[in-house]
Amino acid sequence: MKKGIHPDYKEVTVVLSDGSEIQTRSTLSTKDGIYKSEVDSKNHPFYTRSNSFTAKAGRIDRFKRMYDKKSK
Repeated sequence: MKKGIHPDYKEVTVVLSDGSEIQTRSTLSTKDGIYKSEVDSKNHPFYTRSNSFTAKAGRIDRFKRMYDKKSK
């Protein structure tokens, strides 16, 4: 590897939204070596599927609007 062109690779503590901590190595530059994550697999809608009801409701409403336009 060439010297002086690569970022520092150091240990970082990742604190998840529920308070759990993970020790890893990263090129992320932090002042104190701690990265606080606001979103993780325990609270993100993609993993929790919490917004699936609103998505279905939106599709149903869109279908009803299309159907109403054609019937008039």
